[in-house]
Amino acid sequence: MDAGGISGFLPTTTLVESLVHVAREVAAVEELPFIQTRNVSSAVRRTKLLSSLFDEIRDAGAPLPPSSILCLTELLSVMRHAKGLIECVAGGSALWSLVQAEPIARQFHACARELARALDILPLSLIGVSGDVREQVELLHKQAKRAEVFIDPRELRLRDELLQVMGMERSKAGGEGISKSLFDRKKTEEILWSIGLRSAADYQEEMKRLEAEAGKQAGTGGLVAVSNINILVSLVSSAKSMNFQKVAGEAIRSPAAHLRPLLSFPKGLNRSTSTPSSFNSMVFNVPDEFRCPITLDLMRDPVIVASGHTYDRSSIARWINSGHHTCPKSGQKLIHMALIPNYALRSLITQWGKENNVPSSFWERDAGGSHGSGATPNAGQMFDHLSATRTATETVRMTAEFLVGKLAMGSPDIQRQAAYELRLLAKTGMDNRRIIAEAGAIPFLVTLLSSRDPRTQENAVTALLNLSIFDNNKVLIMAAGALDAIIEVLQSGAAMEARENAAATIYSLSMVDECKITIGARQAAITGLVGLLREGTAVGKKDAASALFNIAVYNANKASIVAAGAVPVIVELLADDRAEITDDALAVLTLLCSCPEGLKEMGESKGLVPLLVELMRYGSAKGKENSITLLLGLCRDGGEEMGRALLMNPRSVPVLQSLADNGSTKARRKADALLRLLNRCCSQSQTGTSHLVG
Repeated sequence: MDAGGISGFLPTTTLVESLVHVAREVAAVEELPFIQTRNVSSAVRRTKLLSSLFDEIRDAGAPLPPSSILCLTELLSVMRHAKGLIECVAGGSALWSLVQAEPIARQFHACARELARALDILPLSLIGVSGDVREQVELLHKQAKRAEVFIDPRELRLRDELLQVMGMERSKAGGEGISKSLFDRKKTEEILWSIGLRSAADYQEEMKRLEAEAGKQAGTGGLVAVSNINILVSLVSSAKSMNFQKVAGEAIRSPAAHLRPLLSFPKGLNRSTSTPSSFNSMVFNVPDEFRCPITLDLMRDPVIVASGHTYDRSSIARWINSGHHTCPKSGQKLIHMALIPNYALRSLITQWGKENNVPSSFWERDAGGSHGSGATPNAGQMFDHLSATRTATETVRMTAEFLVGKLAMGSPDIQRQAAYELRLLAKTGMDNRRIIAEAGAIPFLVTLLSSRDPRTQENAVTALLNLSIFDNNKVLIMAAGALDAIIEVLQSGAAMEARENAAATIYSLSMVDECKITIGARQAAITGLVGLLREGTAVGKKDAASALFNIAVYNANKASIVAAGAVPVIVELLADDRAEITDDALAVLTLLCSCPEGLKEMGESKGLVPLLVELMRYGSAKGKENSITLLLGLCRDGGEEMGRALLMNPRSVPVLQSLADNGSTKARRKADALLRLLNRCCSQSQTGTSHLVG
């Protein structure tokens, strides 16, 4: 899926430097993790081959054609994806990676496919690289096209042994954990040794990572995932206590230690490189408000990011160019990547610098070309910036018009390639999305949705998805009659990715109130989304659930969603650790419980109440709130019978009492209400019993 990529093109120089930087980080990996060893090795090898290409492009310094900028932008996204996968394997729980061996292997394969697609449109002849590098890239392209999913048989064997040790069947049946007598000590030690756990420190680190993973899975992975992780924590803890209770083992370097720098700030974001070392040694009384939150050094060029926080330009630029799209201080996702000068703070810092005899060299432009915080851009610099912006806009406009011409007049192969290039162009910024729509691309893309070629259809629907992020384009897409064609792709698209991106497009369109009504009036759309909930990948299920949630906001659509069979499918997903959409599924159920048809369907679901009780224990904060809301609605609608069913669950009252004392504001209020209702139900039941006995 393409929606949600970087906002706008990076400047060419920054793009190439980012490619070189990320490629070097990945290529520098020498010690491989114990899990996914071959997949990590292949990703590193591919990156090393690309490093030569990026180095030559950077060293040549020649202008790049627009088509190559599109491809290089996509290659940057692919390499960041690969880097993220390596970090996940090396920096996360080794045991959980072993349990997830197949899904992780498929993600590495998807990364190879993305690389092959990006190289499909790389105009090597226009870039002017050497013959050796060109041969390397062409060979890499062929290899990436032929790449298949690789799942290490050794890892599958270890995983099966691990599942046996965990007592998976017993845990599904409601077991509370693993005692020392219930697992094979020798087999456990062999498994833990095989995945790199050799010392007490390794065991302790693994438990921390498992606990962190449990927190992530609470809102996405389902009850089985959280339950399995808790069992793994218990297993490692028991093994540690038995293996190291007499002799403290020396800490052996963790197999992921060499990758830990990748998991923190990017290279360069440290005190020694952000300001002159001589100045750092001189100044000890810099006010906190003048320090960059990343480096803790005096800011030379303070800028404001989308979250409202201020950073030194060089530090936050390195952070963003290294692939981060969040505010380092708040963790909030940045809705745009613009860096707005904080002139007021810069003036204060400059004045403070004069009063404290800060060397003038500190404020001068650094070697990288960024402005010092005491220098205000002059009129010529501002004109150059505006001129560059206009040039970039015109370049995008000409590229879009050229590609739309290929859509209108080209052969099927040319149309497929043009749709893919528009898909990439629409991935990178609101201005691009506006310009592509103005060039007339939408009607032609809608026509391609009915193509029999799977790649053409996938490219067309994904391009429309990316275009739909710009609100004005939502209206244009609906006006072009795209909805029925998108629904057709959702129901019977040639590839699963096309179906899932059709669901994501419906989700994007459904953010407009009028579209909620129009989409909800088409039962085929709802049926298709429910079908994707049942059949899609984790990403597809999430998009389908999000789309159903938006549609269900309009009350008249709720009965149609229930009639399409959404309730039993969602209840099944709540217990599925592979679904990874627990909170999204609960949110849909919470909306559907406000209609009689939804309440009736949920009341007839025998497994729902136990699931909701477990989600009150293990779910995320939002999941706990929605679980209580659903139970409250079911008990009010189902009366005494439903209340008794809830009271029969031995965990329900203790969990509710805990949430009433320590939950969020909403959870406390609803837990109190549900406890009062259960208390009345209990009192009525006792009164009825006394009457019968008397």
